[in-house]
Amino acid sequence: MEKMPMTKDGLEKLKSELVYFEKTEKPNNIQAIAEARAHGDLSENAEYHAAKEKQGLIAAKINELQNAIGQAEVIDVNDGPMDRVVFGRTVLLYDIQNDKEITYQLVGPYESDPENGRISIKSPLGRGLIGREIGDEVKIKTPRGVLEFEVLEIK
Repeated sequence: MEKMPMTKDGLEKLKSELVYFEKTEKPNNIQAIAEARAHGDLSENAEYHAAKEKQGLIAAKINELQNAIGQAEVIDVNDGPMDRVVFGRTVLLYDIQNDKEITYQLVGPYESDPENGRISIKSPLGRGLIGREIGDEVKIKTPRGVLEFEVLEIK
């Protein structure tokens, strides 16, 4: 099984989410199925079918979270070089095409949240930034085309 890099906070978030699904969502769903069964004929009972479908989605989510936690390799974001882009670093980039600055933290795939400045090291941009230094210009092929950045700062 391939290990996935993750921050300590990211692993704690996944564990909390797993507890929520196991201790809240799953019992609520079991209760909803029982209530729907009490309404009689299951073949035409939309509430029952919806609750059973949700049961499958909850089971899949629990399985996904358990797998993610099992694959997690926690990496201390304070370790490693400060002069190069590595896992956990926050990078200030200058977007050459759009003439603006953007800040991203490089995190594992399960922690990725681009809208909040967290990109996966497995994404095209994340892979293109690994190992770069301040002042480097980076051209990255993405599904939207070639993006051009300059590394301004590494934190």
